[in-house]
Amino acid sequence: MNLVRLTPLINRSTGSPEIVIGLMDGPVAVNHPDLAAESVRGIADQRAAGYVHSGSSACLHGTFTAGILCGKRGSPAPAICPGCTLLVHPVFKEGAAGNGALPSTMPAELAEALVECIEAGARVLNLSAAFAQPSSGGERELEEALDYAARLGVIVVAAAGNQGALGSSAITRHPWVIPVAACDLRGGPVGQTNLGSSVGRRGLLELLAQLGLFSTVSKS
Repeated sequence: MNLVRLTPLINRSTGSPEIVIGLMDGPVAVNHPDLAAESVRGIADQRAAGYVHSGSSACLHGTFTAGILCGKRGSPAPAICPGCTLLVHPVFKEGAAGNGALPSTMPAELAEALVECIEAGARVLNLSAAFAQPSSGGERELEEALDYAARLGVIVVAAAGNQGALGSSAITRHPWVIPVAACDLRGGPVGQTNLGSSVGRRGLLELLAQLGLFSTVSKS
């Protein structure tokens, strides 16, 4: 937390319920003891949209990301803003627990989720997904959804991706998106993080090297 200079912010505030963060990820295990579950709700007021396999990659990733934002203070989770409202819109399909498959979704489905989160009141969007490989299918819808967020002033923070590639994607090249690349304990980018001009111009580094679960947007 000190490495990415979040400690002063955390010491100042836990956030406010009026600030709604849209989380497009896997479903969230709201019964996790380290999660401030009262701050988490699902799209259309469904409680985090539930989950089928608590050990699936989709649920593990969604719950981990939710903990970064809304974990209980004093727990091992980073707990950046547990006082904010976390609006969960699962976009990753669940496989059987422990089957080793990476969670994925389609670009057009991701675009729809972006719009639905905005229309449900989200003012910040957290998108822990990246293109696993180049694809043109659904990119137009995705660009239009990001344009919509920009017109309304909804902040979009997106993972740069973890394929060790150079260059931007339809997500990170959009001028409104803040791309986030993974860094190591020395503050340098890890080998598997994607890098490009968008990361250099307006990106952030986040200490995620130890996560070991990397989400993808599948080729359409």
